Amino acid sequence: MKTVIVMTSLFLGIAATGFAQDKPVKAPPASVKEAFQKQYPGVKAKWELEDGNYEASFTSKNVKTSALYDEKGKLQETETAISQEEFPRAAKEFIAQKKLGPIKETAKIVKPDGTIQYEAEIKKTDYLFDAKGAFLRAQKD
Repeated sequence: MKTVIVMTSLFLGIAATGFAQDKPVKAPPASVKEAFQKQYPGVKAKWELEDGNYEASFTSKNVKTSALYDEKGKLQETETAISQEEFPRAAKEFIAQKKLGPIKETAKIVKPDGTIQYEAEIKKTDYLFDAKGAFLRAQKD
């Protein structure tokens, strides 16, 4: 009986981990594709499904960029890679004070209403900060 319980728990744990990851998508719905092409004419993107939204990853003006759309084609956010020099000093100070580790990547996130956030990837965790560099939350990558 213990073996059955352990095996079931193990299976459920593996299945849950698989569902939590981004899934490659060959083609998003037409509404999403149209919205992306309107915003980025002629740009080719790699598509993934992220938490029920469609993420287009591409390079624009030699900058790694992604745009996230809901299933109706409404833009949720745009994320662009930035240098660590462009990353807010307050956020860098928070990371240093908490001894979170070396920053792998930094990005600027812009919401449709113009709200700006910053993201630092450290040890497979994304740390989010507001426009002034104040810590908002951490989420597993």
